[in-house]
Amino acid sequence: MILSFIHRAVMQGIPLLYGSTGEILTEKSGNLNLGIPGIMYVGGISGVIGSFLYENSLADRSNANAFLIITIPLCCCLLGSLIMGLIYSFLTTTLRANQNVTGLALTTFGIGFGNFFGGSLITLVETDVPSITLSLTSQYFAKTLPFAHKLGWFGEVFLSYSFLAYFAILSAIVVSFVLKRTRVGLNLRAVGESPATADAAGINVSKNKYFATCIGSMIAGLGGLYYVMDYASGVWSNDAFGDRGWLAIALVIFTVWQPNIGILGSILFGGLYIVHNYMNNIIPMNMSTQELIKMAPYVVTVIVLIVISMRKKRETQPPASLGLAYFREDR
Repeated sequence: MILSFIHRAVMQGIPLLYGSTGEILTEKSGNLNLGIPGIMYVGGISGVIGSFLYENSLADRSNANAFLIITIPLCCCLLGSLIMGLIYSFLTTTLRANQNVTGLALTTFGIGFGNFFGGSLITLVETDVPSITLSLTSQYFAKTLPFAHKLGWFGEVFLSYSFLAYFAILSAIVVSFVLKRTRVGLNLRAVGESPATADAAGINVSKNKYFATCIGSMIAGLGGLYYVMDYASGVWSNDAFGDRGWLAIALVIFTVWQPNIGILGSILFGGLYIVHNYMNNIIPMNMSTQELIKMAPYVVTVIVLIVISMRKKRETQPPASLGLAYFREDR
């Protein structure tokens, strides 16, 4: 039961890790993108559309090309997420629109976009249940290392995940390294702390904001694809994501804007998100008690926010210009 809990916590946490890593990269440039839930939704449905079209183009499913069946959903997911990132960047960086309002609008749009096309695909297959199943694609995305089950608990805990799960961890490590150890990361952090100073030093503020937001959106979008193709076994249902997008944003605060901490933080949040299911097997609980326990990730985030606010250490604070539009004329 413990091994099962850890395994499910990791799988539950991977979409959160994708979302938080993408949002941290975005916020380091000074852009507060509250559209992450919508971007994850668009990334998921874009991959589903690509997969659906490819699967239905096959006369014989046994002739499916492994490269195409993985690449097509991945490319569709990245393209859909990129477009969302470009929309946000254009509105907030070029037109200087309010970042909070823009992000919330993107979330509303993304969920509506996903539900519309998801509902359309469900109508096309004429199924009796309000969902579609892409089992063929899911088989490829959910493949694990063939020798994992032979290694006992070690294989179960560390090696029994799909390639997208390991890529999420790799992405967090790479983003952390880039932000801390490279000139690209230095420029991004400079733009996030003081865009006027960075501009005076010859750093292109708009270019860096576009870059961080678009790459961050593409990373976050992969969280939606992972949820559908791996965690949900290829099943798309409208509004099935729940509040995972908002949990990813909460995880950003919990990790004090450090992607490498997000690896362990995502597992913790994933465990807290599903712990009521396992507790119910030990101590039967009513619905209201389970809902209270499901609040745990948010409660932990509030506690962390209070602690870092009281300590007032600069390294645990968000970028100084986070959420603020940059007007070069005011420099």
